[in-house]
Amino acid sequence: MAWLVLIVSGLLETVWAVALDSSKGFSRPVPTLVFGVALLLSMGGLAYAMRTIPIGTGYAVWVGIGAVGTALYGMAVLGDAVTMARVGCLVLIVAGVVGLKVLH
Repeated sequence: MAWLVLIVSGLLETVWAVALDSSKGFSRPVPTLVFGVALLLSMGGLAYAMRTIPIGTGYAVWVGIGAVGTALYGMAVLGDAVTMARVGCLVLIVAGVVGLKVLH
């Protein structure tokens, strides 16, 4: 169960990162609210998962999921550059996250 919560928390990290950008410095109320709720849920889930998952593994997986999710959102929705180098780096992050889970 802790791993499922950790994965969902990582996805929520993507949500709060995107909402933070959309809030335009907390000047837009709806994205600011989404940011706050997603941040609290994401951090709460991370805290719950780290009851049984070691901190180094849990935090690295959480950040990895959030970073990859945010980068993919940027490429798919916001028009960020899609290059082989960027995609390759994201694949390496995913490989690291999977490796941490397998070696746990």
